[in-house]
Amino acid sequence: MLQIELNMYQAVAVAALVLLLGRFLVSKIPFLTKYCIPEPVVGGVVYAVVHLILRSAGILEISFDNTLQSFFMTVFFCSVGYTACFRLLKKGGVQVLLFLLVSIIMVALQNGLGAILAGAFHLDPRLGLAVGSIPMVGGHGTAGAFGPVLEEAGVAGANAVAIASATFGLVAGCMIGGPLAYRRIHSLNLKSTETATGSDEITVDKNEVTGAIDSRRFLDSALYLAIAIGAGTIVSLFLNKLMTFPSYIGAMVVAAIIRNIVDATHKDMPMEEISTIGSFSLSLFLGLAMMGLKLWQLAELALPMIVMLAAQTVLMAIFAYFVVFNLLGKNYDAAVMTSGFCGFGMGATPNAMANMQAITAKYGPAPTAYFVVPLVGSLFIDFFNALIITTFMNFL
Repeated sequence: MLQIELNMYQAVAVAALVLLLGRFLVSKIPFLTKYCIPEPVVGGVVYAVVHLILRSAGILEISFDNTLQSFFMTVFFCSVGYTACFRLLKKGGVQVLLFLLVSIIMVALQNGLGAILAGAFHLDPRLGLAVGSIPMVGGHGTAGAFGPVLEEAGVAGANAVAIASATFGLVAGCMIGGPLAYRRIHSLNLKSTETATGSDEITVDKNEVTGAIDSRRFLDSALYLAIAIGAGTIVSLFLNKLMTFPSYIGAMVVAAIIRNIVDATHKDMPMEEISTIGSFSLSLFLGLAMMGLKLWQLAELALPMIVMLAAQTVLMAIFAYFVVFNLLGKNYDAAVMTSGFCGFGMGATPNAMANMQAITAKYGPAPTAYFVVPLVGSLFIDFFNALIITTFMNFL
């Protein structure tokens, strides 16, 4: 069998082709657009399937240098750290804090359920994390980051399981979110209290999160990222003396500290540029992560995965329907936030927004939901999720 090893530059070039393939397929297949399946995932699955066929036939096996995969991963999660603005969290009030609280509880429940079920199948309990909050709340980005960490810790097949579970979660989160909100709205006869142009709609000033794009601001954003990543390596050294953390945690912590110091001085930060750099880093990181997906490792884990993913779906439905809805006020906005919770709790924030858009298009605006869900889903939960996953990894 022919074996090819790509250096880090060649690997990035192939990842770029994977992204372009994914973009083309997403533009041509409505199902992929409807459920917000990421372009790198689509292209990466095609690559992984072709690789599986070629390897199984004894024709070709491809390996590659993943140095730049780690680099892009660190850049992305550092950009996530810069979104941890506690001024915005405070501005959001009680609803934001409650939604963040139920999200954190969900993260713990997903990991606990995954670990218990993995143990029931006589598997490494840490493999349960690969069907827990790593792919569910974390999505493909966190799956691609923690999968290799679990494998390095001796959990065979964790990366493939995490990526596959994240893809399942994207679809499942959209499938259950709408019906749950629909049932609450109709059973309690809930109605929107806003008009489409309501003057009292809660909004976030664009300047609170983003700024205008120009070349100097891009340079500033790159410098912010470089400083946080460099200083983060020192922080990681100290943190790893306490327990094992992913390599990017230090960069996230330093970025969060810098963000809130800058906020306290009332100075502007190039958040849109930081987010842009983080986004394209995520795309390339996912492309490389999907290229490393070894589908042949999933065969012996098929039945446990099906059971564990079904259990995660039931857990999300019950928790969202009975806990999230009741805790957030039992009103129309709470019903809409319930659908959003399912979207990002099993997939990603775009899924949450798609769920809420489908509900509000039919039943009316829900301004509080549109403020709370993206604020928590995009800015805060990834930070807390990484810390909770790390804690589980160290104690299982």
